Amino acid sequence: MATTLDGRRVAILAADGVERVELEEPRRALDDAGAHTAVVSISSGEIQARNNDLEDAGTFSVDEVVSDVSVDDYDALLLPGGTVNPDKLRMEDAAVRFVRDFVESGKPVASICHGPWTLAEAGVARGRRLTSFPSIRTDLRNAGAEVVDEEVVTDANITTSRSPDDLPAFCERIVREFALAPQRSGAGGRR
Repeated sequence: MATTLDGRRVAILAADGVERVELEEPRRALDDAGAHTAVVSISSGEIQARNNDLEDAGTFSVDEVVSDVSVDDYDALLLPGGTVNPDKLRMEDAAVRFVRDFVESGKPVASICHGPWTLAEAGVARGRRLTSFPSIRTDLRNAGAEVVDEEVVTDANITTSRSPDDLPAFCERIVREFALAPQRSGAGGRR
């Protein structure tokens, strides 16, 4: 599995309030499979992570600012959860546009827990079969999604999962889904 993703670039779109384990575990799985991951956020510096939304869980360094990047720079997109994180992202036009452009490009997108809120805000949930943390399922239904209660669901290029309890299945699935996608031309990216 060490070369499954063979240099693919994966954007991890996150902001303050990201659930630490939902960024850290998928990132480790992707990196271990050969991907190059980058934390993309709404501003430079660091983002504050949380445990269970309430406890301080340190920080993550931001690699790129979402207003400075393009879908063309990446092969796949990861949207971790945490309640505050997607709430901040959906208030930023550049972040919402990035998510919408990613989904519309056909490149793989993965989201866990509260992360699908950003899919709803980007207008790309309609007609999709999705799962999420129970508290946002009504929002996803109102956005036109078919919502199911399964540990991990893939509908075309979008993979979603319910909660940190499902991370093993989610990580395995996103490595597989990201590996199936064609690698962007000019691999090696902007840097």
